[in-house]
Amino acid sequence: MIRRNVCFVFLFLISFCVLAQRVAAQDAGPQITTRPVADNSPSVSDEDIQMLRKDIRSQRKQIIAANMKLSESEAEKFWPVYEQYVSDLVKLNGTKYALIKQYIDTRGALSDTEAKSAVNQWVSVDESVAELRKKYIPLFGKVLSPKSTALFYQLDRRVQLMIDLQLASSIPMIEP
Repeated sequence: MIRRNVCFVFLFLISFCVLAQRVAAQDAGPQITTRPVADNSPSVSDEDIQMLRKDIRSQRKQIIAANMKLSESEAEKFWPVYEQYVSDLVKLNGTKYALIKQYIDTRGALSDTEAKSAVNQWVSVDESVAELRKKYIPLFGKVLSPKSTALFYQLDRRVQLMIDLQLASSIPMIEP
């Protein structure tokens, strides 16, 4: 159990260190801070977002693989279901990343209508992700034991919470 936790934390820290180094190495790249958005802030390109998302998916899979003790038979059945789950998740999270990009590109200058729409879209994505997780419970249950299914969901949720925390802490707050 301790080994699992250490491995999980280690992989997560490595992924964010690599991401931080990549961002720091790009002098002209996007700078996202928790300070108020300045008028001269650079925008985040679609390529930057796609690279970040690809890195996150890769790290997520590594964390899942390192912590799920799957037999060869279980792994053969699990990974195709996992890949489909992640594919569906990526589609849903596309809206979230588009909202982040819009917010950064507009430097946080949202009208009341745009702010209301963004909140509704963000909550809708969260609801859709929860529904997706519920949809996949029986699918993972067909290829894993109930305890392994619970472990997968526990790991998946922890990884998502850390990603959400990282995103939330790096996006400037809306000025009232």
